[in-house]
Amino acid sequence: MLIVIAHNIRSLHNVGSIFRTSEGAGVSKVYLTGYTGFPPRREIAKVALGSENRIPWEYRRNISYVIKKLKLEGYQIVVCEQDSRSIDFKNLVPNKKIALLMGNEVRGVSKSLRDQADQLIHIPMLGSRKSFNVSVAFGIVAYDIGKKICSLY
Repeated sequence: MLIVIAHNIRSLHNVGSIFRTSEGAGVSKVYLTGYTGFPPRREIAKVALGSENRIPWEYRRNISYVIKKLKLEGYQIVVCEQDSRSIDFKNLVPNKKIALLMGNEVRGVSKSLRDQADQLIHIPMLGSRKSFNVSVAFGIVAYDIGKKICSLY
């Protein structure tokens, strides 16, 4: 089971993209935390194309509550962020229950949140840019993790 935590995502278009991609990647729920916008919003709906109505979601300002709750439910907390401790996302060996945390478009995921993760992953970059847009990065890793989780059943 794959759950997504979208934390402090500033662009509503990115939120919409995360919803739409979630539907194709087999995500069972989206948590929107911090100052991430949430439906109903025209900008989200424009990109999500109805996925925001089909994927269960919940808004919680306090991400610590969400992380604590999911850990108690047996979720492996995986943060997508460049860090000296992160591994290539392709090398992730997932549990059957993953909560994938994606962070702010500019600042990423804070050190305090990275420290709460069970695993840190990154996407190796081939060009001169240091990172992908959050919704693109989410699509890359969520689809891969979703496929891996499906193979566990």
